[in-house]
Amino acid sequence: MERWIRRLRRPAHSLVAALAAAGLGGLTASPLRACTSFVLRGSDGGRVYARTMEFGQPLNSQAVLIQRGTPLRGNGPDGGQGNGLAWTSRYAVVGLNALGLKDVVPDGMNEKGLAGGLLYFAGYAKFQTVPPGQTQRSINSAQLLTYVLTNFASIAEVKRGLPKILVNGASVPAFGGPLPIHMTLHDRSGQSLSVEYIDGVLNLMDNPTGTYTNDPPFPYHLAAAGNYANLSAMPPPEMRINGLALPPASTGAGLHGLPGDFLATSRFIRALTLSRFAPTNLSSQQQVGTAFRILGQFDLPPGSVQLPPGGAFGGAGATSTYEITEWSVAADQQNLVYYIQTYDNPDLRSLRFDRLPLDGGTIQVMALDQRPQITELSP
Repeated sequence: MERWIRRLRRPAHSLVAALAAAGLGGLTASPLRACTSFVLRGSDGGRVYARTMEFGQPLNSQAVLIQRGTPLRGNGPDGGQGNGLAWTSRYAVVGLNALGLKDVVPDGMNEKGLAGGLLYFAGYAKFQTVPPGQTQRSINSAQLLTYVLTNFASIAEVKRGLPKILVNGASVPAFGGPLPIHMTLHDRSGQSLSVEYIDGVLNLMDNPTGTYTNDPPFPYHLAAAGNYANLSAMPPPEMRINGLALPPASTGAGLHGLPGDFLATSRFIRALTLSRFAPTNLSSQQQVGTAFRILGQFDLPPGSVQLPPGGAFGGAGATSTYEITEWSVAADQQNLVYYIQTYDNPDLRSLRFDRLPLDGGTIQVMALDQRPQITELSP
């Protein structure tokens, strides 16, 4: 971690050079698996973490509650089911599962307000080698967020505890291969953390921006962000040439140059900018509404990001010719409410910790197949 932090303190051009020296030169961002996340601050001191989930392979996600005291078991480096690390859930967790796997939570929040998600990291994710005899210290990459949310209450605890286990890159049968991910985490105190496994090494890096997308590695996104320091929510000053006034043609001119495409690098800048200029006089509950308005800026219009025929983009089980925003979520870390919006139903559904059975030692799933509620208006 210290290696990455030292690089972060360098000027942006030096950081890019350091990345190139480390074999990360010529970085290209994947246009697929277009997940985007950010954090908003509430006037009450709380925070709202929000993200989108895009994929080609249907994830068939369900809402999930992992109760306190639930026995869990990691998968080993040979792909064996449940032959890895054994642990018991210390904290209750709510979120969404994927691919029919109840204990694979790609996004969620625990009862202590620690929230985060797994985002695709193809081309760079390379997990740890598990030495002989160490299988029972390991979990699969798909189980990474589940392990963190069920065990830790804060970023500080994650930094101390995560290096003690091994995360392997064994194939996930339901996905059709290894799951290449990195992870973003946010606690109630306002700390955010990037977690990336590159070349078999765990990299933990503080993330004051709270923003996260996909590859390339997180330090590259930070290095590139300085190129957009000119962006502002305020209009630029009026231009005057030889006495001629040339005011901006419309509002919004301060954000001229904001990248609008779906590359991970562009989405990072857009999410960073929009969350940075979001209102600060709204409560955490009100910021949930702000979060979903910002999340809408990253929805993939069907057909806008297509999947090459015969490729494995979006997972081996991809059945669509294009990628969609399967779901968007917002976690109110102050009031401990997790909100869900799906592609087929824009209505918000919520999971509230104060109304859920947090004890019981089981995993409970809830369907997300509710029909949209349409209010018919008449005079």
